[in-house]
Amino acid sequence: MTTTQSHLLALKDFTRKELEELINRAGTLKEKERHRSHHSRLAGRIISLLFDKPSTRTRVSFEAAMYRLGGQVVFMSSQESQLSRGEPLKDMARVMSRYVDGLVVRTFGQEVVEELARYADVPVINALTDLYHPCQILSDLLTVIEKRNRLQGLKIVWLGDGNNMANTWIEAAMIMGFPLTLACPAGYDPDSGVLAAAEKRQADITLLRDPVEAVRDADVINVDVWASMGQESEQEERRKIFLPYQLNKSLLRQAADNALVLHCLPAHRGEEITDEILESSHCPAFDQAENKMHMHMAILEHFLGK
Repeated sequence: MTTTQSHLLALKDFTRKELEELINRAGTLKEKERHRSHHSRLAGRIISLLFDKPSTRTRVSFEAAMYRLGGQVVFMSSQESQLSRGEPLKDMARVMSRYVDGLVVRTFGQEVVEELARYADVPVINALTDLYHPCQILSDLLTVIEKRNRLQGLKIVWLGDGNNMANTWIEAAMIMGFPLTLACPAGYDPDSGVLAAAEKRQADITLLRDPVEAVRDADVINVDVWASMGQESEQEERRKIFLPYQLNKSLLRQAADNALVLHCLPAHRGEEITDEILESSHCPAFDQAENKMHMHMAILEHFLGK
């Protein structure tokens, strides 16, 4: 993969060819892992995980990916760093660049990863902000291609909150050239700037209110929790508003017979998705979770292996 980008902050910064190469490489690395064919491409390299938000899958999959590539990991929560005492991000970026070969950052504001990237001399990888979740969507695209052999020609649907996942699916559709339908309650739409950018690029994005209309004949349905980290105080209000968007047996009947259901986990069973659907053959949520590690291997190999 050849790219002028030194950081992975958002999918919009990349071309379709570049994203396809990352997805293909992740698939190749997954196949090598099946045969226990490891390599030490990143031996002697160190990444730092800087996390403002707690995590299970993202933290462990990045750590496992780096170790499988022969590298090392330093983990720090914001409470364990000088960021909790107000150290400027530009100072943190320049200091950490002297110690490690890459920064993997999970935080609230997109401006945090952007400022770190502005001052860092090493790659900065966005492991989640409130605006985007690029690494997750790349692994989800890998899952769709694994299960359906393509992206084009599929009806792909986002169901629920117009959150960072929805924003990044919009960018993926814009770059990769597949149509995307979103069903969100009024007042919970994706970011207006993301939608405007997609419209400017003439992406095939449809935003609906009716979940039944949205999932009709869908090939792929994406769901996520109704209240993300930092929105816990809105949990009860959101539960009432989002209830019609629950992916249950009745709603899934509107989709294609072999519809694929994606959930990035953790799931609130009985809220955005029923236990019956999450545990069904429609939903490869645990394959999807595994693919995070393989995608993170591809990302780390590319950005740190230059």
